[in-house]
Amino acid sequence: MTNPDFPTTRKEALAQWQAFLPRVADYAKRRNMMTIDNRGVSRLSPAFRLRLLSRDEIARETLEAYPYKLAEKWLQEVYWRTYWKGWLEQRPQVWTHWRHRVGELSACLPRDVLDRAESVAQGESGVAIMDYFARTLRATGYLHNHARMWWASFWIHVERLPWELGANFFFSHLLDADPASNTLSWRWVAGLQTKGKAYLVRRSNLERCCNAKLLSNHLEGIERIDDNGVQVHVSDDCVDSTRHELSELPQSVGILKGRVGLWIHPDDACPEISPLSEASIVAATAISSRSDYHHYNTSELGQCYLKTVLSNACRRSKRHFKCPTTLKETSSPAEELATWAHENRLDNIVALAPDIGPVDDTVSDIRRSLENQGVSLQFVRRPEDTIDYGRSRAGFFGFWKHVSKRVQALAT
Repeated sequence: MTNPDFPTTRKEALAQWQAFLPRVADYAKRRNMMTIDNRGVSRLSPAFRLRLLSRDEIARETLEAYPYKLAEKWLQEVYWRTYWKGWLEQRPQVWTHWRHRVGELSACLPRDVLDRAESVAQGESGVAIMDYFARTLRATGYLHNHARMWWASFWIHVERLPWELGANFFFSHLLDADPASNTLSWRWVAGLQTKGKAYLVRRSNLERCCNAKLLSNHLEGIERIDDNGVQVHVSDDCVDSTRHELSELPQSVGILKGRVGLWIHPDDACPEISPLSEASIVAATAISSRSDYHHYNTSELGQCYLKTVLSNACRRSKRHFKCPTTLKETSSPAEELATWAHENRLDNIVALAPDIGPVDDTVSDIRRSLENQGVSLQFVRRPEDTIDYGRSRAGFFGFWKHVSKRVQALAT
């Protein structure tokens, strides 16, 4: 069963966006306030994560309804995810190192530390409000952004647990689990992303931003996060974060000879509204990877959500491209794609470029498997990604200085 609060189709995502649009005017004032219904935020992050909505279409409609200055904070939050993606695209070793560390720590940490980590993740830390957040994440696949920051800080700076394992817990359960946003936000809380600047959870901040009734019902153990009691726990950081040039990818399909198939993946579930929209596709498929679900400990809720979104993407692609589509669950995406290509007598497969993360990690095996039967794989990057990712060289506000000019031009 999926969480009904979050859209699984593009139609649902557009409807939820239109319902939130009138509240954009109050977003800057209300976004940090955690209420029971979280009406101050859009709850569209899963739709952005899977590209059911594009950031540019949201920016365009926002600026048609509001002056830029009034909407700027909202627009910045829409593009934060893009900034993180671009940053990680140019530093893929940060993702690889995190995944390595999760495995290493899980195998080597003392049993008592791992047991404590499991208790905190289960919502059994003894600090009632933090335990409420952990249980909410497990039950719904979602947490308000402020609650994510508080809980991550509690894990790192109060419980003194490795940030990598906390990030893994979030990645396993968040419906909007984004490799870049999740990994780099946890690094930021730990004081690694912006060197020397850690984020500390403080009781006064919860009292100011958290629903009063919710907090009053979860006061047990709250003294552990009193303002003067939480001190920075310095995390080791031995990863090389040297920036590499963004990989060059075509922004259109071009002319491909022979039979062309379309691979739909979770990094971009809207191929019909993309540079691939005019391609001559004879068959399309989406792969639901059991091996990835196991590797990342993806929750049952998360698995169901991804499968439902991919199923809808297949239906939309079938209508748009007028071709047969399939959704396959497999333990080997490479073998499944090769089998599908053979069954459909394909010469080429096209796909929207995956970002650094689980999908991209499978590409080498997929290419080898396809090349063994003479099938090429071509990725196309959305033009706006090429522009915006290239701006993600240092901090967000340097990124925004350039990107905001492009964003403002969308409505002219």
